[in-house]
Amino acid sequence: MNKFINFTLTILIIFAICVDKAIAEDMLTWQDCVREAAKNNPDLISAKEVVKQEKATKFSTQSGLLPQVTGSVDASRSESTSSVTSSTIKNSFSYGADGTQLIFDGFQTFNDINAATENVKASKENYRFVSSEVRLNLRTAFASLLKAQELIKVAEDILKIRRSNLELITLRYMSGLEHRGALLTAEANAAQATYEVAQARRDVVSAQKELARQMGQKNFSPISVQGDFTVRDTAEEKPDFMEVISTNPSILKAAATKNAALFSKKSAIGSFLPEISGNAGASRSGKSWVPKNNQWNFGATLSMPIFEGGLKLAQLSEADATYKKAIADEESARNTAIVSLEQTWASLRDTIENVGVNAQILNATEERARISEAQYSTGFITFDNWIIIQNDLVNAKKAYLNAEAGALIAEANWIQAKGETLEYAQ
Repeated sequence: MNKFINFTLTILIIFAICVDKAIAEDMLTWQDCVREAAKNNPDLISAKEVVKQEKATKFSTQSGLLPQVTGSVDASRSESTSSVTSSTIKNSFSYGADGTQLIFDGFQTFNDINAATENVKASKENYRFVSSEVRLNLRTAFASLLKAQELIKVAEDILKIRRSNLELITLRYMSGLEHRGALLTAEANAAQATYEVAQARRDVVSAQKELARQMGQKNFSPISVQGDFTVRDTAEEKPDFMEVISTNPSILKAAATKNAALFSKKSAIGSFLPEISGNAGASRSGKSWVPKNNQWNFGATLSMPIFEGGLKLAQLSEADATYKKAIADEESARNTAIVSLEQTWASLRDTIENVGVNAQILNATEERARISEAQYSTGFITFDNWIIIQNDLVNAKKAYLNAEAGALIAEANWIQAKGETLEYAQ
């Protein structure tokens, strides 16, 4: 019976530990992070609302082409008195409708609608641009946490190496085969490795919070990521940058903004022309409800600006300057995109090749460290030569991890430079 109870308690304890670990730390893949960011990232939400605002502005502008109809109902009662006659009470009732229809306004409304349409396009491209920025930040945070997690393993591996070195040197020191300086150096290296393990664990928490922030999580909870350092968008062949930028959201946004500025300028020119509108109305009035007296009217109105203190000239000058600025901004965006593509592509190729080089260096230093340990144990090489080889091994492990993480971040920058959004598959 006791054996059964003990076995049951053991199972429950193991289950509780597993459940507690699962609750304490969520394991997320890259796609999990993308889904969270797509729903909760505040920058994306803000950009999405801007699109809605511009669509509402366009709809509001379009309404100017439709008839404007106003209905009214009026009921009043008045009383008058005099010193000669008794008081007189009068009732008055009326209802009716009046409407106006824009006929011609120098094409201002048409140009305003076109400008609003371009602003909608600009807001959509701005959303894509923000999405590409969010992807870059999210991918960088993901790679940083992945690196921080792996760094703990590397730091613990280095700590094992340093402790093994300390044990070997301690034995040699106790037997009189090594000097005190070697022992102190080994102890300092072990202390440094212990510190780096603790530092790596603290770095994980910082990286977790940054990733949670990029995903738009309001409440922080420990998370870990699942993935590798494989670079999938390798861009081995240099692409045609002019073709790539043809779909870049920053350039398309600048182009739409320029087009909107051009239509706004045309609208400002149209404000100098006369405005023609038609109007019509019908009503009934009387002293009792329902009124019986009919009344109707229709006509047209022509208005022409004569003098407004230079207001329209100033507005035209402002619209012209805005348009010229938009042209310059589009050119700047195009040049910036091309330079960014060139730089990020070169950086990506450099980091990928650097990973291969560091892999070879690590492989060589590991083999060299195994050989030197045997040589040092037998006294074939001195401590000074041996510790240099051990330090090379430690540095090679760190350099290889840094190279792998650097390649992931370089890939993220290259993808962002191309203008790819959060949903990009790679």
